[in-house]
Amino acid sequence: MSSQELELTIGWLYPTLMSTYGDRGNVICIERRCLWRGYNVKVLPLDQKATADDIRQVDLIVGGGAQDRQQEIVMRDLQGGKAEALRVKIENGTPGVFTCGSPQLLGHYYEPGLGQRIEGLGILDMVSVHPGENTRRCIGNLVVEVTATRLAQDLSNMLGGTPYLIGFENHGGRTKLGKVEALGRVVYGLGNNGEDGTEGAFYRNAIATYSHGPLLPKNPFVADWLIQTALRLKYQQPITLSPLEDTLAMEAREAMFKRLKVNVIA
Repeated sequence: MSSQELELTIGWLYPTLMSTYGDRGNVICIERRCLWRGYNVKVLPLDQKATADDIRQVDLIVGGGAQDRQQEIVMRDLQGGKAEALRVKIENGTPGVFTCGSPQLLGHYYEPGLGQRIEGLGILDMVSVHPGENTRRCIGNLVVEVTATRLAQDLSNMLGGTPYLIGFENHGGRTKLGKVEALGRVVYGLGNNGEDGTEGAFYRNAIATYSHGPLLPKNPFVADWLIQTALRLKYQQPITLSPLEDTLAMEAREAMFKRLKVNVIA
């Protein structure tokens, strides 16, 4: 198929309520990298006006961060048919990137520092708990070696080396994983809880992470993995993306690694 025949629909979870810390940049990054290759792409807001049918038609899902109050509003809306449609999409392999607050929605629950427990969708076997108002937040630059087996292999093949993610974390909640696979190993920063060295989670083709600010422009190869995975699933063909000029992005990564004094093969 020619690039002009390829089309992706990006489902953007609650863009008004869940776009803290510039996470809309993940949507922009995916959209631009599709357009630069000549693919047709549209962004569909999956907000309070959206229906379960809207969720069922997307090829790729992006979710961002939110404050506790906004998360409560989202979870009240994301019930019934909409919740089931999202669950089915993820279970069937629809790729997605979920940063900061949105992974907490996919877990079993999130307990805020104040207020009642917010029940999640239970798609990811994990729980998140805020230790309390007087507890220091997890804030700062973050470097993660991707260790989720299949994703690490795919990204290694794309990069020709060990895949490292660079980002920024700012969260009060601490996440503990159950049987779900961690996205990666913390090289610099705090990650899921500052204790066990894990960061994020990876399930089916869904990437969950505390790394935002946003994530994908700093790690464009992850955006390409999402796009390629979505196209292959949609068209059931072995589609390979044409390369893009990412010199500036890769030089920026190298500069951050040096600034943080992190020795990686990037």
